[in-house]
Amino acid sequence: MQIYNLVKDDTAPQVKATLTRQDTGAAINFAGGSCRLKFRAKGSSTTLFTLLAADVGDNFQDGIAIFSFSAGNLDTQEGYYEGELEVTYADDNVETIYEVLNFYLRADF
Repeated sequence: MQIYNLVKDDTAPQVKATLTRQDTGAAINFAGGSCRLKFRAKGSSTTLFTLLAADVGDNFQDGIAIFSFSAGNLDTQEGYYEGELEVTYADDNVETIYEVLNFYLRADF
């Protein structure tokens, strides 16, 4: 299980997720669509914020979602968090990625 490490109050970290089909390993092509990261405290049902993946070049075609945190996103308590990825395809069909992303937010010095 991969854990993405973040630091409290940072305003510019990025997270890259590569989306692939579980059955074939092929990249999930969501060109013309979008991908969202819903972020919440581990064990909570309340979404703290949602990030939209940046569409730069062919990254969506290649199944790559890049999320940038901004001011205020990480202004929260140290601890474990999780993220859910939701893809909306160009035809408006929606697919939620089953695997949850794990994060640890540590305090700044």
